[in-house]
Amino acid sequence: MDKTTHDKGLDIRKAVLGEAYVENALKNSDDFNKPFQELVTEYCWGAIWGREELPRKTRSMLNLAMIAILNRPHELRAHIKGALTNGVTKDEIREIFMQVACYAGIPAGVDSFRIARDVFAELDKA
Repeated sequence: MDKTTHDKGLDIRKAVLGEAYVENALKNSDDFNKPFQELVTEYCWGAIWGREELPRKTRSMLNLAMIAILNRPHELRAHIKGALTNGVTKDEIREIFMQVACYAGIPAGVDSFRIARDVFAELDKA
């Protein structure tokens, strides 16, 4: 593991997903999944999100589309919150999911809109 890339990834991961979310994921790691958490932090967040060629907002928008298409509701929920943190607006999220529905199928769009509305309602309550 490259400590510099890992530490950079940890900082980015916390900035995008929130410190509490990341701390909870790390706190709940064990001997089985700790190597995976380290991989995600170093590789996804440090080596990829840490690149300067795309702004975080753009990376968030790409992630929303890809995660929606992959039908990963737990990750989509987390990345909708992260996208809002990175400056993606609700209107932009709507347009991303419209594009998903057109190119990946209406069921993917339906689920994405449902999850987004739940996230927005949850955040409005907080």
